[in-house]
Amino acid sequence: MIAISDYIDPADIVKASIETRYEIPFFSSYVQAGFPSPADNYLEKVCDLNDLCVTNAESTYFVRVTSDSMIGDRIEAGDVLVVDSSREAVDGKIIIAWYSGGHTVKRIHYAGDMVILMPSNTKYEPIYVHPGDDFRVFGVVTFVIHKPL
Repeated sequence: MIAISDYIDPADIVKASIETRYEIPFFSSYVQAGFPSPADNYLEKVCDLNDLCVTNAESTYFVRVTSDSMIGDRIEAGDVLVVDSSREAVDGKIIIAWYSGGHTVKRIHYAGDMVILMPSNTKYEPIYVHPGDDFRVFGVVTFVIHKPL
């Protein structure tokens, strides 16, 4: 059973829209953690976050995280996940799942007929999904958007 604090509020799941463009400057060089090179101050093009994060607009959603069950994967409460519902939930992927009345974010593992939904925070227990349980995969997490500390 999922703790009520681990459920994602349905209002925090929003369909992606590529009709509005959000173009931002995109630099042609990588950012260094050391001293920057003056020659690297060259703006090559603009980048739209839709082009970067959304590969299939018809099946992409933005989901706001409401718990700390995945902090070991650097996914924290308040982060926004880009989720593609057309991708296959292969073993080891981070997914959004519907389980026992609510959505949750976990890493999926398969063990025969059983599915194991693994948190990456030791405060939470794995969820063992047995055949016949109220469960379905909503989508696979493709990007995590969060503010730096």
